[in-house]
Amino acid sequence: MPTSDGGLRIAVHAFDGITMFHLSVPQLVFDEVARQGLGNWTTVLFADRAGSVRTAEGYPIGGIRGPAAAEEADIVVVPSWFEDGRAAGPALRRTLTRAHGRGATIAGLCLGAVAVADAGLLSRRTAVTHWQAVDMLAARHPDVDLDASVLYIDHGDVLTSAGTASALDACLHLVRARLGAAAANRVARSLVVAPHRDGGQAQFIERPLPPRPAGDPIAAVLEWALRHLAEPLPVERLAGVAHLSRRTFIRAFQASTGVTPAVWVRRQRLDEARRLLESTDLPIDQVAAACGFGSTVTLRQSFAAAFHTAPSEYRRRFDARSRVGRHRSGQGPPVPAMIPSGPPA
Repeated sequence: MPTSDGGLRIAVHAFDGITMFHLSVPQLVFDEVARQGLGNWTTVLFADRAGSVRTAEGYPIGGIRGPAAAEEADIVVVPSWFEDGRAAGPALRRTLTRAHGRGATIAGLCLGAVAVADAGLLSRRTAVTHWQAVDMLAARHPDVDLDASVLYIDHGDVLTSAGTASALDACLHLVRARLGAAAANRVARSLVVAPHRDGGQAQFIERPLPPRPAGDPIAAVLEWALRHLAEPLPVERLAGVAHLSRRTFIRAFQASTGVTPAVWVRRQRLDEARRLLESTDLPIDQVAAACGFGSTVTLRQSFAAAFHTAPSEYRRRFDARSRVGRHRSGQGPPVPAMIPSGPPA
């Protein structure tokens, strides 16, 4: 549980041979929460024994704590694993199961999902890991339903992520789930991270527009559409703004964004709804109108399908104006999420 001062304790597992990137990602994201004054989050490194480890790059890192650090943590992260896929040892398995048993969130990033599965925490659950390890993990743990098409999967108590860069997405998701979209976006901007990966129905990460060459008709349409979200935006209208035929526009749009115009518009409307719910007192019907949903029923249905919660509940949890009093207390469980790495079918 969070500390009495509203802080959150994160323990990150380190081992001989871990890459500096994998070890740094959770520290980079979670420590930025404290640097930005968004929460009293602290991060420590731990191993099976206190002391030091040597990274894959050959650098020694000292000050590593023992397993007791994980016993005190609210989130325990296994940021990677040995490339040979060796089984997790009994000490780490005990550490993870004990932490999970007392209510800590367990995160297996990239190959770290291997150790989490070895600890028995993914049995009869959906999980993801680096695509190169999917077959190996499936053979070792046939009771785990592996989905190689997603960026990360969060069950609330256990989270796994795909390849290297997906760890950033997953860590930002944990920030967003506890502190809200505005806090996660602030952390991402401060780190100069562009969390632009297209997600699916539970995407909690802002997707800023990627840079495009001047004169790109699709870029112009995206910018125009963001200014007109409250209005009807059928494909024909968007194609007209781009001065392209409907068929040519759809083909060019999907090549540029990876998704259909309808999917992209829906995501932007949901993002805008989140922003208004976090930062304004607008009634739900006005939020629906401002975002182009047409009715509160449509907004509620779309919001529930995307984020597994109602707009009113999202506002209660993530109201940016009262975050200090509520979100730093850790109120409410994380929102489950399954994030596809490619466009939805």
